[in-house]
Amino acid sequence: MHFGIIGAGLAGLTCADRLVGAGHVVSAFDKGRGPGGRMSTRRIDTPLGQARFDHGAQFCAATTPGFARQVAQWAERGVAAPWPDAGPDAYVGVPGMNALVADLAQRHDVTFECLVKGLVHDGRHWWLVLEGERRGPFDAVVVATPAEQAAPLLSLHAFPMARAAAGSASQACWTAMMAWAEPLPLDWTVWRGDGPLAWVARNSAKPGRPGPAQGAPDCWVIQASADWSRQHLEQTPEEVIGQIADAFADLAGIAPPEPLVARAHRWRFARPVGAGSTALWDDMLRLGACGDWLTEPTVQGAWLSGDALAGRILARKAA
Repeated sequence: MHFGIIGAGLAGLTCADRLVGAGHVVSAFDKGRGPGGRMSTRRIDTPLGQARFDHGAQFCAATTPGFARQVAQWAERGVAAPWPDAGPDAYVGVPGMNALVADLAQRHDVTFECLVKGLVHDGRHWWLVLEGERRGPFDAVVVATPAEQAAPLLSLHAFPMARAAAGSASQACWTAMMAWAEPLPLDWTVWRGDGPLAWVARNSAKPGRPGPAQGAPDCWVIQASADWSRQHLEQTPEEVIGQIADAFADLAGIAPPEPLVARAHRWRFARPVGAGSTALWDDMLRLGACGDWLTEPTVQGAWLSGDALAGRILARKAA
């Protein structure tokens, strides 16, 4: 069978990996410029070279046997490494979090910068509606996008799936990326807490990242809490960055010098509230959905959903 997969993040590509391994053909489409999604790594040029920021997912933790095997495979291939600062079971992608998704994407047919606006079923095959064209035909389609984007794609074809997606709300997250020419005088690399900020990490202290010891900038990722992000959701990045920088200075108890980089990024659909399932599949329609919005808002959650959907599809085909 030929599967069309909308969304080439970790869930979609995990599903693709198992389907291809079972002899199926997969074509994946993603609106992003490259692999990563919410596991993206931002690179910003500075006088000291590139500053690198994992401005989405900060790490992954494997608490299930299946995902633990996947993390072990990534580590064997050199694209993942343990990061004890974030916890005893924490791993990060190397040289950036997006390396984990890129490792899967390079093995499959993925078209980036491709926004799928709708689905059409002609009674036998599926077609993906793009800007001014269609792609297909496909024997089956998997929607592996955030719930808010999945709902309208599913609504004309599978109302129960669309209803599940529409009922899964996501929390937003404002993230600041800041870098300094000299290392900040702080003796910690990770902070979690309550208040305006939820997470602060010295990104250049992660494995495989250049830092001040290599002549590179001292890079920090600062993520606001869900409440703060919601209250400031419609502000501009220029308005937000100063407020997050001030909150960071208060937390750290220092007056940082002028940064080389100070950028803010809004993740509108950052942390979904799990829908209490693992994956959705309609065997009659040959239409399914996967993503962390069905499981848990973690890297592991995305992987588990994609793996579960592929398992469900393959079990039906073998029956």
